[in-house]
Amino acid sequence: MKKFARTIRLSYILADFTGSSVAWGLFYLFRKYFIETKLYGDYFRMELGVKFYLGISLIPLFFLVVFAMAGFYSDPLRRSRLLESGKSLAVTLAAVVVLFFLLILDDVIGHYSTYYRSFGVLFLLEFMLTYIPRLIITSVVSGKIHRREAGFRTLIVGSREKAARLISEIRSEKMPAGNLLTGFLTVSGDSKRQPDVDIRRLGGADEIIRVIEEHEIDEVILAMEEDEYGQVEEIVNTVCYRDVVVRAVPSMRGIISGHVEAGPIYATPLLRVSYPEMPRWQYMIKLLLDYSLSALVLILLSPLMAVLALLIRISGKGPVIFRQERIGMHGKPFMIYKLRSMEEDAESSGPQLAVKGDTRITPLGRFMRKHRFDEIPNFINVLRGEMSLVGPRPERSHYIEQIRVKAPWFNRVLAVKPGITCWGQVKLGYASNLDTMLERLSYDLLYLENMSLFLDMKIIFYTLGTIIKGKGL
Repeated sequence: MKKFARTIRLSYILADFTGSSVAWGLFYLFRKYFIETKLYGDYFRMELGVKFYLGISLIPLFFLVVFAMAGFYSDPLRRSRLLESGKSLAVTLAAVVVLFFLLILDDVIGHYSTYYRSFGVLFLLEFMLTYIPRLIITSVVSGKIHRREAGFRTLIVGSREKAARLISEIRSEKMPAGNLLTGFLTVSGDSKRQPDVDIRRLGGADEIIRVIEEHEIDEVILAMEEDEYGQVEEIVNTVCYRDVVVRAVPSMRGIISGHVEAGPIYATPLLRVSYPEMPRWQYMIKLLLDYSLSALVLILLSPLMAVLALLIRISGKGPVIFRQERIGMHGKPFMIYKLRSMEEDAESSGPQLAVKGDTRITPLGRFMRKHRFDEIPNFINVLRGEMSLVGPRPERSHYIEQIRVKAPWFNRVLAVKPGITCWGQVKLGYASNLDTMLERLSYDLLYLENMSLFLDMKIIFYTLGTIIKGKGL
């Protein structure tokens, strides 16, 4: 259903762009006919010039950014029409206020009441022409979900009473919340058990990754008994970095502690198993900073890169740009780019971490690593969408397998984009051995628990200090 979700998201975006464009065009006509004609007299003649066409092209982009920051395009299949109406009203009002002060407040007017009329007309046009199409799309999607024509491919983990009860509740919901049951997995010791319902057994819990990939699962629900809770952490650590939603049937303790999210009234209450997410508006700003600052850095440092590239070329054999496979978000491999700081055959005998005094590092490479100049090409990875400015450093699969043996929860850091810099690197520098990697992992998990723009800014600030002082390896 991910393809269907992308289609609906695109529909929202196109509807908002079109609605905002029409709203601004009508507002432009209103200003010309009902305000400027009175100011300049009947001789005034309106012309659709450059300002008009720029307005209907650029103003909608402003509203798209605002709506995206408000989360209107995230999780397009899980929308509430009731909540969306109030949210649309508040967000549109705030956006129009900003736009009004930026573009309209300095206009020539005959009377102050003109401001109120202009503001009211712009707000009503923008709200009606974006909210109504959005409401229609949401209603169509909700109808498909309630008729079970669309939804989320759902995998149940568990095969005893709790799983059977959950399956029965999902299938008997008066207004389905979107869970399309694909099958279930048994937990160890329950391989012969079968819920008293018509649903396929797709394997055991140890095969969960295979099942998720083969059946394109969107949501995993853990419906395990009290005596099976010891295996919950292992299952969560296995799937937490995948692009799936993980939920669990809560115990009474979870309900009392207030950790169960409220979903649709007729839906089964479930506990969402995940780290706290960065607020959507902060995430959008983080994304904007990633791309804009990366492009700026690459432009400003292009002369330095050219000089370093020339020095690398004349200093010895080997490519200027070093490429190496790393594991990124959702466990997807990508090629990281760096300026080569080691000899060409530095890993001829297998993967090795760099340590202080490492003879494989060239004299120029030592200088670059101290000031992190070798990582300048990482900004290309950011522009490609593979990395972020701040996030857990990406590792090679060779070392990830070793880390997982001692820290099975490592997979949790793969739930976000890796970064050029991170909390652990600021504190500990480059990892020279497995123990340092494990210590850095604790800071990565702490970062996930506290992700915010403010924390990112602090990490970037201290990273700049490291670069200036030359405290890299």
